[in-house]
Amino acid sequence: MKAYDFGSAGTVRQALSHGGDGTSYLAGGTTLVDLMKLEVMTPAHVVDINSLPLRGIQCTPLGLRIGALERMADVAVHHEVAARWSMVSTALQLSASPQLRNMASIGGNLLQRTRCDYFRDVRMPCNKRKPGSGCPAVHGDNRMHAILGTSASCVATHASDLAVALVALDASIRLQDRHGERVVRLADFYRLPGDTPSVENQLRPGELITEVIVPACDWPQTYVKVRDRSSYEFALASAAVAVDVHGGVVRDARVAVGGVGTRPWRLQAVEKALRGKPATEDSYLEAAKLAVVGAQPLAGNGFKVPLVQRTIARALAGAR
Repeated sequence: MKAYDFGSAGTVRQALSHGGDGTSYLAGGTTLVDLMKLEVMTPAHVVDINSLPLRGIQCTPLGLRIGALERMADVAVHHEVAARWSMVSTALQLSASPQLRNMASIGGNLLQRTRCDYFRDVRMPCNKRKPGSGCPAVHGDNRMHAILGTSASCVATHASDLAVALVALDASIRLQDRHGERVVRLADFYRLPGDTPSVENQLRPGELITEVIVPACDWPQTYVKVRDRSSYEFALASAAVAVDVHGGVVRDARVAVGGVGTRPWRLQAVEKALRGKPATEDSYLEAAKLAVVGAQPLAGNGFKVPLVQRTIARALAGAR
């Protein structure tokens, strides 16, 4: 690990005064410290923000608000979150290990970096880590990589389960820097890799995520995650769904998938195809075919094409 300056902040104003290029904010540290040890991330300054007043879980008739420093485990077991936003609760419970969920913050989870092995190995080229160096995953070991939203520069998946659920629910995040606040839809926050995969989202240098804002959703919902092992693993494919069924007919639906895209992937074409259709397995499977329109599977991950379709259909059928 390379040397760095360390400090702490007791107020948001203090934290923002230390922000900028070369500074990383430390919350749970479950991603940042890991990547600093590997020298994938080498901030010159680290500011501990755990004393900031950015906690709290508020459930109202209009929606859910979560402070960015709330721990994943606490949000996952919150009784109203589990009852009214079950896809959020389930996505969190299926994330990481219990030890990591006890440490990791909600804001940090949304900013976690890809698990691509080439990104995490500084001996290898990686356009996301070092722009212009290349992407060995395109022709290398790409079993875990994306089939949606890829480019010649990057095929890495986004790692967060929580982000998939929040994108399906049309959630937004509140961001703050020294110049003020702004609210950004999470679906717009993450960028496609294109020619600049090193720029992963809209967060500006020195800017903090302060709050997650989730609209109310009273439809039956769930989060299904398919992975190599159940104890602790990232998704091969996942689906966050909410479906409004009346009289055996789908009135509306929200569908997003993970483990297959370079960012959390909302599937509005699937949602449109579901409206007015019988709430049956055949209808769900037919609509799920639209999930892979435009998919570009690689040599090692073609299995994700049928897998993500079946995962969506399973989630729709299991939404409670």
